[in-house]
Amino acid sequence: MTDTKNNIYFIGIGGIGMSALARYFVAKGNTIAGYDKTPSGITNVLEDLGIAICYEDTIDTIPELYKNVETTTVVYTPAIPESHIQLNYFKTHNFKIQKRSEILGDITQDTFCFAIAGTHGKTTTTSILGHLLNKCNVDMTAFLGGISENYNSNLIINGTEVSVVEADEFDRSFLTLSPDFACITSMDADHLDIYGDASELIKTFEEFSKKIKPNGKLFVKNGLPIQGITYGIEDDSDYTAKNIRIENGTYIFDVKTPKTILKNFQFNLPGRHNLSNALIALAMSVEYGLPQPQLANALASYKGVKRRFTYQIKTDELIFIDDYAHHPEEINAVHQAVREMYPNDKVLAIFQPHLFTRTKDFVEGFAEALSQFDEVMLLDIYPARELPIEGVNSQWLLDKISNENKQLVSKTELITKLKEIDTKIIITIGAGDIGEEAKKIKKALSIAS
Repeated sequence: MTDTKNNIYFIGIGGIGMSALARYFVAKGNTIAGYDKTPSGITNVLEDLGIAICYEDTIDTIPELYKNVETTTVVYTPAIPESHIQLNYFKTHNFKIQKRSEILGDITQDTFCFAIAGTHGKTTTTSILGHLLNKCNVDMTAFLGGISENYNSNLIINGTEVSVVEADEFDRSFLTLSPDFACITSMDADHLDIYGDASELIKTFEEFSKKIKPNGKLFVKNGLPIQGITYGIEDDSDYTAKNIRIENGTYIFDVKTPKTILKNFQFNLPGRHNLSNALIALAMSVEYGLPQPQLANALASYKGVKRRFTYQIKTDELIFIDDYAHHPEEINAVHQAVREMYPNDKVLAIFQPHLFTRTKDFVEGFAEALSQFDEVMLLDIYPARELPIEGVNSQWLLDKISNENKQLVSKTELITKLKEIDTKIIITIGAGDIGEEAKKIKKALSIAS
């Protein structure tokens, strides 16, 4: 594709997955431009790389260079509405148009491809695996669904023989991949606006498992209804984390493989869910043939992904953590992690629900997960690509939370409310623009303290 069409125009270039592809093609020497709805930290970085980005959905804002059907490929994300003016211009003028997932399939087709699938844990697992391979000097590129703390980027590029990608179940995108090694971390119901029900989601994961190349390997979390090399925490899996202890806020553990026991790995992220992500990244690396000493050193140096249990403030008086969790199981995992690290302290959770459909589908699960915290503040639902659904709102969810220490809060009054409480541990949770609010909270609370 890129040999004949050097110009690539991205519609939705500020998205986390799209921006990683844009960075990749800049590194490959392609000429890149794109559209996004609003400026952001990601688009600022892309513009610093020389990428022209427009923020108005008009034909006039498309640079002339990219209106040549012979030299331009158009890439778009499924989050773009069908009414998008620029996308429809390219469609009616017969440009080559591909979804993000299709481009990713093209890029990885002739590489040794590691694909990380699952309704939770994809981004952290992909970033751990990319870091392990990079530190073990593998000729590789990793496309991440978040910003790595180690590289301050959503792209790790150190060659093109091996690729590491998130296999995204949204819109069935992962069916465009043909991985050599793949893993499935979880198969909890999600994206029911796409799938209708959980059984259809499971069928699609089964279809993905059949996309693995001949002589490839599938790794699955123990207990999932798909056959493969199993992994788990303190159980009878093929790969198991054993002898787990916490020393100075860090996990120390051993890994039982089908052949031996690898001792004394160090991992700095809290939470059993993150430990599970580290284990599967290690299992795939071991099966690929990487040596234990290098893997142990690499894992110990892993710093995490931004907005995945990220400490914004960490003092004796105040802990402020920001996390991307937007599904009940992910909120449960955040709760487990914070309770394990701070068993004696009260915790305030500030949650911004993401999507009306997801809130409607999982309202009982959200209520149960949030009720575990000592205090809860709810923001309004972040709509993203959706229109409102009658009766589905944050007040509806708030009424279902059994914890009496709960309140509905607007973004404009949030900081004032926070200054009035004396809870030691505060966690912001959600996949919408609450990450931007977290920056304001950090600044306000840092000044206050």
